[in-house]
Amino acid sequence: MAESGRERRKTGQTLLDGVHLVEAYEAAFGLVETLVVTESAQTGNEIAAFIAGRETVVLADSLMRDLGLVDTPSGLLAIIRMPSASVTVDRENDAILLDSVQDPGNVGTLLRTAAAAGIKQALLSPGCAAAWSPKVLRAGQGAHFALSIHEEVDLAGFMAEDHGMTAVTTLDEATSLYEAHWDCPLAWVFGAEGQGGRPELLAAARLRIRIPMPGAVESLNVAAAAAICLFEALRRKLA
Repeated sequence: MAESGRERRKTGQTLLDGVHLVEAYEAAFGLVETLVVTESAQTGNEIAAFIAGRETVVLADSLMRDLGLVDTPSGLLAIIRMPSASVTVDRENDAILLDSVQDPGNVGTLLRTAAAAGIKQALLSPGCAAAWSPKVLRAGQGAHFALSIHEEVDLAGFMAEDHGMTAVTTLDEATSLYEAHWDCPLAWVFGAEGQGGRPELLAAARLRIRIPMPGAVESLNVAAAAAICLFEALRRKLA
C-alpha cells in the first residue's frame, strides 16, 4: 500500500504521515480507523497528545524508518480510505491540469497551491507522480481533501472537448500573464519539470501565457510558476 499504486487502487487505501495530515483528513471525513505510532512517539510530544485515549498499533522506530514512506517520518501513520473524485469534471469552474509532473514534491505542492487559490479540481495525466502516494500527500499538506482529483486523464482529449478556456505557460508566442484576458472558467495546464507542456497541449490551449522575468534566470520551477498564475487569477476575481 505504501509504495505500490496497484495495491492502493486495489484496496482503495493509502497512508498518511503526521498529525497535521491526519487532522486534515478527520476534519473532512471523520475519525480514521487505524493509527500506527512508533515506540518513541508515545510520550512527551505532539503525537502523544494526539493519540491520547485512542487505540493504536505500535511499531518499532527502526521499522518505521525502513518503510521509507517519506524522507523524515513523523512517528505517526494513519491508514485511510482514499476519497473518490467526482464522476465528471465540473467545466463551469477552474481546474489545474498537470502534464507528466513526475516529482512527488512538485505534485503535492501544485495541489496545495491550487487548493489555497480556491480551485476545487485537478486532472493528472499518465506519467504524473501518484497523487495518493505518501510523499505527494505529505507535500500536499491536506490539499487532497479539498480537491476532486482525477488521475490518468487524457489531457489532450479533455482540452479538445472542453468548451471553456484552457491556458498553458510557455515562452513561445505567448502573452504576458499581466496583459492576458479571460472572462470564463480557466483550466490551467502545467507541464513536466524542464520540458513544459507537450506540443499537442500547447497547440490545443486557447491562451498561451508567459510570466515576465526581467531577472537573470530564464525559467521557474513548475510549482512556483503555478503559484504566480493561480494567485494572479485569484487577484482578478477579488478585484
